[in-house]
Amino acid sequence: MTTLNLSIFPSVKISSSASIPGFIKIQPFLLRRKLSTVLSVTARDEGIIHNHFNFTSYMIGKANAVNEALDSAVSLREPIKIHEAIRYSLLAGGKRVRPVLCIAACELVGGEESVALPAACAVEMIHTMSLIHDDLPCMDNDDLRRGKPTNHKVFGEDVAVLAGDALISFAFEHLATSTAVSTARVVRAIGELAKAIGSKGLVAGQVVDLTSGGMDQNDVGLEVLEFIHVHKTAVLLEAATVLGAIVGGGSDEEVEKLRRFARCIGLLFQVVDDILDVTKSSEELGKTAGKDLIADKLTYPKLMGLEKSKDFADKLLSDAHEQLHGFDSSRVKPLLALANYIAKRQN
Repeated sequence: MTTLNLSIFPSVKISSSASIPGFIKIQPFLLRRKLSTVLSVTARDEGIIHNHFNFTSYMIGKANAVNEALDSAVSLREPIKIHEAIRYSLLAGGKRVRPVLCIAACELVGGEESVALPAACAVEMIHTMSLIHDDLPCMDNDDLRRGKPTNHKVFGEDVAVLAGDALISFAFEHLATSTAVSTARVVRAIGELAKAIGSKGLVAGQVVDLTSGGMDQNDVGLEVLEFIHVHKTAVLLEAATVLGAIVGGGSDEEVEKLRRFARCIGLLFQVVDDILDVTKSSEELGKTAGKDLIADKLTYPKLMGLEKSKDFADKLLSDAHEQLHGFDSSRVKPLLALANYIAKRQN
């Protein structure tokens, strides 16, 4: 799962505890370098994205809105220890790709940012839970996340497990009580998110990932690898996009088109992640580089080779673009740019 090196961002402390980061106010000149590649690929988008759309500013604005909403949703309160651990990981920065996808999908079908924010925060809470649990010694056993020690390294394994568990509860509570749309839409959104994180989603992907490590690649084909990545990574990007479309009032046809778009970019996200894992350093990634190779895990470069993996990423990007045909040409720009960003990111 991809992270951003927090060291490039200033943090503003708002609690009395030195170990708790307040929300990160991302400054334009700091994030601009990370997104500059996206702004240079407009020619590939068949004229759909125009130069006057400033994707960097869009990402900064939406990420700041999400950070403030997360900070407000999960305040520092008793028991202090567990809320410190939650806030340590939840407010540790990151690009906020999933919540921005949620907001962009909502706006695409005619909704407002304020309507999408609770769902966007819920998805980010689930994503943070998955990172905390993924990093545990019994899972991926990682020491570095977003350029910082992982949650269990700071708070201990027991508290890290509980912090992740609490984030699941927070996510559904926030989605159920803070979303200002019809009950039917809220219930539908809750069902989508629940399916995404259970034994048909994140859990399924993690189990197959754990049990396939070290297996002979002749015994494990690309279909198994795709199952892992669709369920472990793509499913949450899909949920983020679908939730945005649902709370934004999208039609069934619009929701399903956006679901297919998100499935493409979700798989693309992981293919690029696998490529970066073998082509970038830990300092560049903000997490441990080469850990999949060391753990003998299945990856696209391992099964397909690096060049074919890059070709597959290009095809997924093209397929994602196709799913957005027919939407309003102005409102669709953020999602097209997000797809390009996922394809071209360097960490």
